[in-house]
Amino acid sequence: MIGLRVAIQGELGSNSHMATVEMLGNQGDLEIIACTLSVQVLAKVVAGEVDAAVLPIENSLHGSVAEHYDLLLDSPVQIERESLLRIRHNVIAMPGVKLQEVRRVMSHPVALSQCRRFLASHPELEVVPFYDTAGSVKHVMEAGLRDVAGIAPMLAATEYGAEVIVAGVEDHAENYTRFYLVRADGATLDEAGVVGENKMSLAFAIENRPGTLVAALQRLAEAGVDLTKIESRPVPGSPWEYVFYVDVRFDSTAEAEAALGALREHSRMVKVLGRYRAA
Repeated sequence: MIGLRVAIQGELGSNSHMATVEMLGNQGDLEIIACTLSVQVLAKVVAGEVDAAVLPIENSLHGSVAEHYDLLLDSPVQIERESLLRIRHNVIAMPGVKLQEVRRVMSHPVALSQCRRFLASHPELEVVPFYDTAGSVKHVMEAGLRDVAGIAPMLAATEYGAEVIVAGVEDHAENYTRFYLVRADGATLDEAGVVGENKMSLAFAIENRPGTLVAALQRLAEAGVDLTKIESRPVPGSPWEYVFYVDVRFDSTAEAEAALGALREHSRMVKVLGRYRAA
């Protein structure tokens, strides 16, 4: 990977930044473009301003990122890879600050909810929701706040010159986020192609009649693929109608094509969001 520009939602030092480095390597010519909103991330991919994007799609504790399913359906992009990142939350402050000096902790609401035991054990700390995990550390450092700490990945401390004062404050060690590497339709980051692709993400819509969802899923089962996830999202402007998102594992290209053909026969819309190797 040479001279890649990759967009992420959130600040440098975030879990999305860490996932990008894990997938593409921590090279000097890998440029991370931090964006405020996820819609801006994919807009940059579609416009060709970046080579790819890395977006979280699901956390093992918090569940799916619904907005990102909607964006993948509506945008001319493809999932090229997935990765799993172990999520570690750390209390991070200005250099030299001790925990007993901290009066307030800040972080993204999801991160705060995953550190309840630590926060409950320190009732003296005021808990303040913030727009981003790494952004909380960036704010602490830029404002020179010696009585405030952020809860963020360790990379945030490195990125902004801060210090970890308490490591591993998450409630559960088995906390993982699944990330997608996304590129524009027709583009590829792997010139030789994806080796050993065995997973496919699909979006489909069916007629709103009794039994249609069961029948569609039965078609997938008959094709021999392994359904590993199903998610539904409402169709804007059509109350009580849904688009279904599924992940399937397959053993061969022929099996994947058979599943697609069977699903298309039974659905009014099918979109392949990507074929890739399972993490």
